[in-house]
Amino acid sequence: MAKFEYEMDEHVAIVSMNSGENRFNFPFFKGFSEILNTIENDTDASVLVVKSSHEKIWSNGIDLDWLGPAIAEEGPELGDKFLVEMYGFLKRLLTYPMITIAAITGHAFAGGAFLSFTHDFRFMRSDRGWLCLPEVDIGIPLGPVFTAISKRALPMYKFEEMQYTGKRLTAQECEEHNIIMKAYHRDDLMREVLAFAKTLKKDRDMIRQMKLETHKEALAVIDQTISSLSQ
Repeated sequence: MAKFEYEMDEHVAIVSMNSGENRFNFPFFKGFSEILNTIENDTDASVLVVKSSHEKIWSNGIDLDWLGPAIAEEGPELGDKFLVEMYGFLKRLLTYPMITIAAITGHAFAGGAFLSFTHDFRFMRSDRGWLCLPEVDIGIPLGPVFTAISKRALPMYKFEEMQYTGKRLTAQECEEHNIIMKAYHRDDLMREVLAFAKTLKKDRDMIRQMKLETHKEALAVIDQTISSLSQ
């Protein structure tokens, strides 16, 4: 099975992340970016849906088991390179010229939660899966980019609670606080996501322009951070 695959259903491109826990590393960014390029350049899709093939996990975020030893071996420059690539990848999703929908088919922790926040809409599996920002418990501050991305997807009172406590939110809690559109049982999730997606056949250029304006503040933070890391 390829690490990333997509299929078309009318004007909807459905991407499946097939990298196990879908942790962030260089191959993850490369594979995901390549499939985004293919969908943008070779299809007439106007909606992107992202799901996971893992039975329990949508994405567990940064591959710390790889990144820590890699930085220790190759030096801090590798850490900066990783951050630049990760932030550039998240910027690509924020500005992708289609409506994007995260079909959160399992747990979305840390970077996985932020990945979901870059999507325009989120739906979540109701029978299994948490949304969680555990950085407070592992000693990693969110930093300006993750903070900016979170603020566009979370009400401030929930962002503060999640950030300071590391609380795991259920799908029902996420729906109650408008973090997701709707929670559905696993058996119904993709059917309902696609039913919603098929109502959204919009012009790509218009969507791109709207996103550049809507996410102007977050994009400025990302660009400034990437510039600082690249110097």
